[in-house]
This record gives sequence, structure tokens and C-alpha cells, in this order.
Amino acid sequence: MNNQKKMIKKLIIILLVSITVISCQKTTIINQSFDLPTSGWYKNNAIEFIVDVEDSLQNYDFQISIRNSVNYRYSNLYVFLITEFPNGNFTRDTLEFMLANSEGKWLGTGWSSIKENNILLNKNMRFPINGEYKLLLQQAMRTDTLEGINSIGISVYESSN
Repeated sequence: MNNQKKMIKKLIIILLVSITVISCQKTTIINQSFDLPTSGWYKNNAIEFIVDVEDSLQNYDFQISIRNSVNYRYSNLYVFLITEFPNGNFTRDTLEFMLANSEGKWLGTGWSSIKENNILLNKNMRFPINGEYKLLLQQAMRTDTLEGINSIGISVYESSN
């Protein structure tokens, strides 16, 4: 009888923890990254992401992820973010991401020769209209073919507030 009570208590605890974890998860509308060619990222090759927005009243957090080699020759990365809205309008922003500090120490995580940075670009943003958004990321460094950036990605998920 005592073992049965212990087993029931364990099951209840597991159930409560499971419910808590599931209810705290954020809804992600995109979490995608693309590996770039080892030959480099050519300036005219934009990486395309499709984001389907069903709730323009919801606040979202927008994050960029960058994986770079420690052989990357710059401390920063400039990219153009081109957004095509569902109604056909476009915007183009120039973004700078710091990948190393002023002493040359790589930022981000990773033990090997690859470092990963997950950079919050916008917090609590809203998409103005429902529908399919096309996001294009294009390298904007002053070189035709950029070597040392291994992958780039985006995540858009519901804000936690």
C-alpha cells in the first residue's frame, strides 16, 4: 500500500511538471537556419525565409542566429534585411552584428573553431498585417564573397510578456 502511494505521488509530480513545461513553451512561427557554402557567401545570394503570420495583434520576439568560424577575418557582420510584406510593400534595413569584442575575443558560444551568436533583434514587435512575409538576408560586407560565416538563421516566437 505504501509503495502504491509513493508511485501515485511520483505520477502526480511528473504530470504537474509536464503541464508546467508545456504551458510555458512559447509558440514559434519560424526557427530556421541555412548552411552557407564553404566557398563563401556571395554578396548577391540572399537567404530567404518565409514567415506566415496569423495574428497581427500578437507580440513577437525576432532573433538572428549566426555561426562563424574563428578564421572569419572581421569582428562584425553587416547584412541587409529585406522584408516583403503580404501586400507587396518592401523595406530594407542595414544591420550590424558584433561577433568579437574590441580585444578580438569571439562572442557567442562554442568550444571548437565554430562560434554561435543568437542575437535578439526585436522584442515585442508586431507584424502590421496577417499573411506571408518574405525575409531576405544578404551579406553587406565590402567583399564580393564573404568567407567564414557558416550559417545564418532566424527565429520568430511569441513574446513572453
